[in-house]
Amino acid sequence: MSGTTLGPWAVTPEFSHQQLVPKLGIQLVRCEPGLVIGTMPVDGNRQPVGIMHGGANAVLAETLGSLAAFLHTGPGGHAVGLDLSCTHHRWVAGGTVTGECRPLHEGRTSATYEIVITDSSGRRTCTARLTCAISVRARSRGVLRTA
Repeated sequence: MSGTTLGPWAVTPEFSHQQLVPKLGIQLVRCEPGLVIGTMPVDGNRQPVGIMHGGANAVLAETLGSLAAFLHTGPGGHAVGLDLSCTHHRWVAGGTVTGECRPLHEGRTSATYEIVITDSSGRRTCTARLTCAISVRARSRGVLRTA
């Protein structure tokens, strides 16, 4: 699989067949600074009793938050998750969930995002918060430095 992307980022070709996002059925709806939105089906992402697996919510949240952090860093920047917390408010037994990610803080060395996941009726099912360590490359007076 050559040329695989996740939003605006190219996936390293040697790992393109090992990506979790397509395995969970995550689809990006919007990917721009200040707002990243994605959907995920409940089918294929259930726990043994038949409801949405909390870990699937966490993957959706971290995917959207990480993309937001990469948008913040810009070309040549890097982001890696440091802390993820998820509060599951209600279970979902079918349909599709939608995650909306918005920044709470975007600085030079860290960025924090809130990801609200809702069911197909628009009810909040999970609230997540992701903090990423970021590295933004900037040129200043001819010197390349990493923040």
